[in-house]
Amino acid sequence: MFAAARPALASTSRAAVRFASSNAADKYKVVVVGAGSGGLSVANQIYDRFKAAGKPLNEGDIAIVDGAEYHYYQPGWTLVGAGLKRKQDTRKPLASLIPRHLSHIPENVESFAPEKSSVTTSSGRTLSYDTLVVATGLQINWDGINGLSEALADSKSGVSSIYSYDTADKVWSDIEAFRGGKAVFTQPAGVVKCAGAPQKIMWMAWDRLRRTNRLDGAQIDFYTGMPTMFSVPKYSDRLNELRVQRGVGGHFGHNLISVDAANRRATFKTADSTLDVDYTTLHATPPMGPPAVIKRSPLADATGWVSVNQATLQHTNPAYSNVFAIGDCSSLPTSKTAAAIIAQAPVLTENLFSLVDTGKVAGAAYDGYTSCPLLTGYGELLLAEFKYGLVPKETFAGVPGIGDQVTPRRLFYHFKKDLFPYAYWKYMVRGKWYGTTGTFRPTLAKQSA
Repeated sequence: MFAAARPALASTSRAAVRFASSNAADKYKVVVVGAGSGGLSVANQIYDRFKAAGKPLNEGDIAIVDGAEYHYYQPGWTLVGAGLKRKQDTRKPLASLIPRHLSHIPENVESFAPEKSSVTTSSGRTLSYDTLVVATGLQINWDGINGLSEALADSKSGVSSIYSYDTADKVWSDIEAFRGGKAVFTQPAGVVKCAGAPQKIMWMAWDRLRRTNRLDGAQIDFYTGMPTMFSVPKYSDRLNELRVQRGVGGHFGHNLISVDAANRRATFKTADSTLDVDYTTLHATPPMGPPAVIKRSPLADATGWVSVNQATLQHTNPAYSNVFAIGDCSSLPTSKTAAAIIAQAPVLTENLFSLVDTGKVAGAAYDGYTSCPLLTGYGELLLAEFKYGLVPKETFAGVPGIGDQVTPRRLFYHFKKDLFPYAYWKYMVRGKWYGTTGTFRPTLAKQSA
């Protein structure tokens, strides 16, 4: 997935994008579909970019289309599962996060018509745009594991997951209730949000049991559909060493396909057979994929993601050159994390602004940077940072007292626990957080000719 070749820059088949009058009914200069991490961040950055260029947009020229009641800080659910945060602190009413100068259309998009530069919402309303940003996120397929939804709804099943607001606190309850037996943690093959998260909660559970003298009599196992602990060899090797040191079982190429909560039994599929595993407590990571509305749209690639140039984030079809995508819904061959979105947003913003202003993208290039703050216990975290090709791109490599980021450190732990949540609510959702450069807009690399 990570080694996909970079597609050629989509040529611009139309002249400079001309903004229509903001007085036209349901006509917007920019429509952003989705108000998650990517949608809110990039909508604000686009507005700010035009203003900084002396070409400010009018109030309401940018529309954010999303019918959700709440916006969630999803990276915080691991902290909830580890007993470090209240889940109520990971959400806010969506409307409260959308500033007055951005239009909020509280509906979901049901279909895309890029040949007409329009989308249709759940009420049948057609919204026309001059430029479109798709930021829908991905879809969690809870029903992809037989019996999982029912087990999660049962307070006595011993089954939990950090992958939803409703179940994140059940993870902590199950860890605290554990008094010996088999603790099973799973990860499916394929795309998931933050591919390190399924083992983050496992390491936190292991450390919680250690600190409360409950490791004796506990068997902890990691069943993953992947062939290794992590996609980047450097970090995978360290995590596997940690697994062996801590006596955690590693079962690779195993995908969870069903949960029998009544008998506390999980069934896994391997390359050539199935395996039944008894559990006392089970943390399940469901399979994930592109949203149905994207899969059935003309914007999708063969696997269902919005097909974009992996450097510029512009759609690969020249006929849809006024379409961009960001984050989890895109075909970008990198991990689907908030850190990736932070790096993508200024690139998309610059290229969209240039397309509108000059008729072609600026060539600002995203290098695939992403980060996975891998909690390995209370007070320690391995900060994995890498770019396209699974090449490490570490912010603190060589810094005195830190050096190589393969070693879990307390400083990184406080980034995850304290700094990142603060920066998210204070700056990122307002389009003013740039990750490794803080609140300073980064200097953007250009795409190679």
